Amino acid sequence: MAVSEVLPDYAGAFPFERFNAMQCEVLPALLDSTENVVVSAPTASGKTALAEVAICEALDADGTALFLAPLRALTNEKESEWERFEDLGYSVYVVTGERDLNPRRAERADILVMTPEKADSATRKHDSPRYSFITDVDCCVIDEVHLLDSEKRGSVLEVTVSRLRRLCDPRVVALSATMPNVDDVAGWLDAPADNTFEFGDDYRPVPLHADVRTYAHGDNAFADKYRRLYRALDIAEPHIRDEGQALVFVSSRQDTVQAAKKSRDEIVERDIPMGARGDYDFHNDAAELSNDTLRQSVLDGVGFHHAGLSKEDKNLVEQWFKEGKLQLLFSTSTLAWGVNLPARCVVIRDTKLHDPLEGEVDMSPLDVLQMLGRAGRPGYDDKGYAWVVCDSSDADKYRALLRDGKEIESRLAEDLDAHLNAEIALGTVGDIEDVMDWLETTFYYVRAASAPDEYASESALRERVSDTLRSLVARGFVERENMRLEPTPLGRLASKFYLRLDTAREFADLAEQAEEDDARLDQDGILRAIATAAEFDSVSARSDERDAVAAVLGETDDLDPGGRKVLAILESRMRGTTPGELQSDAWVITQNALRLLAALRAFLDRLAGPAAANLACRIEARIEDGISDDAVGLTAIDGVGSGRASKLAAEGITTPADVREAGVSGLHAAGLSEGVAERVVDSAGELPNVVVEWGEFPDSVAAGENDMREVTVRNVGGDARAGLRVTVNGVEMATRNRYLGEADLPVGVFGGNADELEYAIEVAFPELPLHPVVETRSVRVE
Repeated sequence: MAVSEVLPDYAGAFPFERFNAMQCEVLPALLDSTENVVVSAPTASGKTALAEVAICEALDADGTALFLAPLRALTNEKESEWERFEDLGYSVYVVTGERDLNPRRAERADILVMTPEKADSATRKHDSPRYSFITDVDCCVIDEVHLLDSEKRGSVLEVTVSRLRRLCDPRVVALSATMPNVDDVAGWLDAPADNTFEFGDDYRPVPLHADVRTYAHGDNAFADKYRRLYRALDIAEPHIRDEGQALVFVSSRQDTVQAAKKSRDEIVERDIPMGARGDYDFHNDAAELSNDTLRQSVLDGVGFHHAGLSKEDKNLVEQWFKEGKLQLLFSTSTLAWGVNLPARCVVIRDTKLHDPLEGEVDMSPLDVLQMLGRAGRPGYDDKGYAWVVCDSSDADKYRALLRDGKEIESRLAEDLDAHLNAEIALGTVGDIEDVMDWLETTFYYVRAASAPDEYASESALRERVSDTLRSLVARGFVERENMRLEPTPLGRLASKFYLRLDTAREFADLAEQAEEDDARLDQDGILRAIATAAEFDSVSARSDERDAVAAVLGETDDLDPGGRKVLAILESRMRGTTPGELQSDAWVITQNALRLLAALRAFLDRLAGPAAANLACRIEARIEDGISDDAVGLTAIDGVGSGRASKLAAEGITTPADVREAGVSGLHAAGLSEGVAERVVDSAGELPNVVVEWGEFPDSVAAGENDMREVTVRNVGGDARAGLRVTVNGVEMATRNRYLGEADLPVGVFGGNADELEYAIEVAFPELPLHPVVETRSVRVE
């Protein structure tokens, strides 16, 4: 069927002219029905077009479409791909991190693109103006709904979709690779039988031959990696000699590079005819690559692809592989889940991978099937060939997976306490009957009815819920009075910041200790709280990393190796120099640490006060920008990152006050261009600027005499929330927490037993990385 006949107003949104047979069977359900749709079909059969049809249908009704993509790397690719919708006058907006969110753009978007984690966070905060856009969704497309079975992410997708359906009841279109129990997913989403489709291998564009190959396992993991590589090349070689292409999946970004380097040598050794060094035009095109290793590699017909490459480099690699200029491509799993880049031969070299937060883990069955499904190029190959290379002890497991597929299970029970706390914090659950009603909206409930022997019975489930509720009450996340459930501040904070409950409890304990004695809270205590958070429990330190950790921290420490590694990465990030041995995991660990620090800052702000929160804020900025403590306040200036802050600090300009005093000419002399200097000075002027006026404050007081004086704290800069504190000889006299314009503080001067009274006015900004302003006055007791 021609796209122009089916969707004449949206033909420009599709990169082809005619729908294929599978798509034609689903079109009536998408276009002639308003009910939910579930489609299970082989990889590369054209499911993305079904998502686009559903989006067009929503746009045609002036609605908003939400596309849930399985990986963050793919959300940006959709933004690029869907410029076709922009060309038709519709706006596409990718919702990324909290800091980068533009609520106005999100609210005005016609198509929203999010990961399940971002959608979960947005639905938890739906009643805030910043995230209210999520309740305006009219159609939700779930790409790769079999992600429900992912150990780490499945429960997030499950509760997010259930919550979204309760919030705004959008039409749901769920797309999946082949799965045996598609009816369970349809039952969960209330998709009628006529709108539930299960397409078998007959609908694969190219038939697939999939099998397992073993290798001789040795004692050295490094050598094993190359044994598997040679095995993969053995499998790929005949296809390459026959002018086919091979796609080899490996476990990490660095492995794609190393495997490509080693393979180039091996290809020469085996005299395999491939490469395009004589192609003058291709040689010139390759010169455009920004990655030096990739530039040399592609000329030999070998490429690599991972999320760390520049967008331009990735686009060129994909283009050349599609054109056949690259015959051997090494990649991480990103290509399996997103880019439609099939090959005649697909080999999974690594079935285990190193996760920065989990250590060595088995590749999930979902990833394995997704990767193997990339075998076979429609229009070019009569058959696709897919292989798993593994140790002989795992061979039967993978053969069974290839033979029987993988039923999709619910992972909700594994994180029931955190998800239940989130629902109570949202107010959607008020008693145990509400809990049971909520559970009935989940995939867990449907799956339990379908496979009762593998899941708890309803009575056992009710008992489990009761136990979970008792635990939430005992740990301070929920209050229970007269059978009603109410969230505590701790429960709300845990839900808002997406924390594991053990971490939330530890943060609350630290904040309460700091509130009792703020002198006990210091930089080391905050960093250790992050390094020992439950989110980092599974971090491990490889043997080659431990010397680097010791070089940062020293030898003596009471943390386990994983915690020491996290702490070393955070401390080295603050100094702006991360040891090379730690860099492979540093990005993931740092991003998670920054999220945890933002949460800890909120706990400290609420439970310990603005000064403690300000300390966490400064540490957060130092880790993010790699800047010294004396210059961290510069990062509060819009347009000043680590580079400019370091440049200014080297010239003795370390605070926003210094920037204001230096002016444009001073910043220009320090190395900034005149235009940048003007913007930086203007931005510094928008930050708070505190002036303390002591008035008629006495220099002395007679013993036994009491005198009340008034100190004025004035902000002559931009508005900001501040904590004001008055102390005398270190003892707190008064506090205020307010948006600071001007404040008059009553200060008592009492001639007591001390010979001298040291008064201090401290102004701390909990949401800005500015050092607290501290002004002191001494009063003699005579």
